[in-house]
Amino acid sequence: MDVLALTAIDPGRRDLVGGKAAGLAALIRLGERVPDGFCVTTEAHERGEVPREDVLAAYGRLGGGPVAVRSSATAEDLPDASFAGQQDTYLGVTGAEELLAAVRACWDSLHTERAIAYREAAGVPHDTARMAVVVQRMVDAEVAGVLFTANPLTGSRNEAVIDAAPGPGTAVVDGTTAADHYVLDRPGRGYVLDGTDWRRHGHEHGCLTRARLAELREAGERLQRRLGAPQDVEWAYDHDGTLWLLQSRPITTLFPAPPESAQPGPRLYVEFGHVQGMLQPATPMGMSALRSMVAGLLASFGLTVEIVGIGGRLYGDLTDAMRDPSTRRRLVKMMAVDFGPRAQAVVEHLLDDPRFTPERATRRRGRPARAIGLKAVAGILGALARPAVARARLFGEIERLRRQPVADPSTAAELLDLVEEAGWSNARPDAIVWPVVSGLLVSAALPPLLKGIASDDEVRTVLGGMPYNVTIEMDLALWQVAQRATPYRELLLHTPPDELAAAYLAGELPDIGLDAFLDTYGTRAAAEVDVGVPRWSENPAPVFTTLANYLRVTDPEQAPDQRFQRAAARAEAMLAELAHRARRKRPVRGRLAAFFLRRTRELAGLREAGKFAGLYALRDRRRRLLLIGAELQENGLLDRADDVMFLTLPELRTAIGRGADLPTPADGGGEPRTPCGDGGEPCTPCGDGGELRSQVEHGGDLRETVARRRAEYARELRRRTVPVALLSDGTDVETLLPARAPDGHTLTGTGAASGRVTGRARVVRDPASASIEPGEILVAPTTDPGWTPLFLTAGGLVTETGAVMAHGPTVAREYGIPAVICVPAATERIRTGQLITIDGAAGTVTIEQPSATADATMTP
Repeated sequence: MDVLALTAIDPGRRDLVGGKAAGLAALIRLGERVPDGFCVTTEAHERGEVPREDVLAAYGRLGGGPVAVRSSATAEDLPDASFAGQQDTYLGVTGAEELLAAVRACWDSLHTERAIAYREAAGVPHDTARMAVVVQRMVDAEVAGVLFTANPLTGSRNEAVIDAAPGPGTAVVDGTTAADHYVLDRPGRGYVLDGTDWRRHGHEHGCLTRARLAELREAGERLQRRLGAPQDVEWAYDHDGTLWLLQSRPITTLFPAPPESAQPGPRLYVEFGHVQGMLQPATPMGMSALRSMVAGLLASFGLTVEIVGIGGRLYGDLTDAMRDPSTRRRLVKMMAVDFGPRAQAVVEHLLDDPRFTPERATRRRGRPARAIGLKAVAGILGALARPAVARARLFGEIERLRRQPVADPSTAAELLDLVEEAGWSNARPDAIVWPVVSGLLVSAALPPLLKGIASDDEVRTVLGGMPYNVTIEMDLALWQVAQRATPYRELLLHTPPDELAAAYLAGELPDIGLDAFLDTYGTRAAAEVDVGVPRWSENPAPVFTTLANYLRVTDPEQAPDQRFQRAAARAEAMLAELAHRARRKRPVRGRLAAFFLRRTRELAGLREAGKFAGLYALRDRRRRLLLIGAELQENGLLDRADDVMFLTLPELRTAIGRGADLPTPADGGGEPRTPCGDGGEPCTPCGDGGELRSQVEHGGDLRETVARRRAEYARELRRRTVPVALLSDGTDVETLLPARAPDGHTLTGTGAASGRVTGRARVVRDPASASIEPGEILVAPTTDPGWTPLFLTAGGLVTETGAVMAHGPTVAREYGIPAVICVPAATERIRTGQLITIDGAAGTVTIEQPSATADATMTP
């Protein structure tokens, strides 16, 4: 089957006709106006010979004349990767030989450098890519362009964007002309013309009339509704005024929109994950657990915030707090301390937005909130008065949780009962929460207390080399393991980490003290708050990667323990200086500032302890979920035990209830699928938190649900940027902020750890396999405790998100390495190997000229 008419194509046969042809066939079946044409299928491409006779016969049936010859790869127009412009298109092709040459050229474009690079970035295996070719009659276009049914720049689903120019539209797609740019509001709300030169073509509104704008918007709304997602549409008007659709595919760059809210008006959602240094998506089971845990934690402080999942990330609805006169101004300070400068800027911007005008508060704090307040005061004052006692209680509770024997019942239903219990059911929260909160409060109080007395950089110096930090202790413990491993340096440096991990788990490696390390810290991992993520004790490959990095440190002065001690000495010296300065300038406030400075050194390091204690509950939850998954695997319901992480707790309860009676493909294919959408459409994102309502609830095959969600999870893992805040229509709020002045060499962020360093950049997106040479500057999207072992060899830190008191900057200060956070698009604008200078006081990253010295130097 080498050639098919577009009207004869089954849209589901992407493997035969490629993405573009499948999309055109779908438009034809919907009754849309599409130029006539045919497809040269992937079967012809696999043979490597253009089917001359069939192609020319199909061309003859079109009536000859000029045609458009367009690539249609199997990896093209995917939901998460458009491959726009990565393969070739030829317009105005006329004659047999020119047509056959264009088909061959489209085939060849599958293997260009740009197409190969794009496939690698999109995670598409090269050996699965095939090329079909679409041939269509040319539209003699008077005006043509592109329609986006959602704003691709801001993410707003309430706006459509149209770029248009006279002629065939190739200049619009290629970006070689200044097109007329239109931003259209929702139907019935009028439209806005964006741009200053829209009259230059002599028309009332550029090259499109009001009638054509309305027709295009109506077509876009129709396609989005019928195809189930916002669309990127190529179109053309011929000289008779007829609208032709040339292509429609999903807009691949949009971040998923928040779930619909029952509350009226726009809503503000702030992303919680980056506070923990986690920008990668959570597994469905991880999201299910996280939502309940975070809601429970907030409730313990008397706060009620709706927690939703968007794109596999955790967002909180802060709309009510924004509109409450008693809390809206305090939100700015809360954002600065806990969420970072990006979230702070968003909240400050929206305080002046009339859509978030304050409303009279209708709710008052009840007795439970007052009781919590009294308990908090008692706990915080107790920690401030006797910090050593508070630390002893906290670390004693952590050790009790680590050593506490836990029995697992034998049935899946009983295991799930335990999984569904609160994460803190075995802990004594008061012993953990109030010392941690006390440390956060005293460190947050320093800047206002020392205003006019100390600079921000001096305050950050006091926060360096902080004792009692479990993450620092973990990193230094791993450094000691590296010292014991020195006799096996060549083995650890030159064996792939996955092979070392397998050998260790099989008991085939020499004893270097790793057993003791994992006994204490094996519950940790990158993105460790997701119960669906394997722990280091299950897969120690990242630990072996870090050990190899440590073994590359040959300068004794750069040994991590020495660096930490130097940072602690600088902090103690600065503390003494600031306490003396404060008492001299302002005697009364100075004594209070001196007290808080000392308590900061005694309590602020406890910040990491709360999360660390919670990992033991996650450890038990994960183990029990895997036991349930193993039972479902034995019953033929799942392919792997860890497939259970791609279900939610309610779905798991349903699956356990159905047990082995669930039909599987091996038994004859399962029950008929019952769609959960309207009008017979397939399942769509719905339900609480925006999660997919799976076929499990309708009696379908669990494995189909798991496969779909694994694919979605893999797509989200490739997402490079995650909005820090969203409006309910999908608008990324940061796109509404005033743009920063461009600078080709200096990037601006927020200083988070003092010092200045020049070194080679190392861009890292996954810490599990990262190799960092001593002195290199780590450039990352974000960091959580699973990343911090890399800091021991890094000369500095640059991140795209974060907060000054978040994990990454806290650990950077304690190692005495400079850090600049919240640098927009740092991992895109900085390349591995570039010489950069970061200034932790100024909050800048300077990309040096190529002629700059390559020797890394550090100025503490």
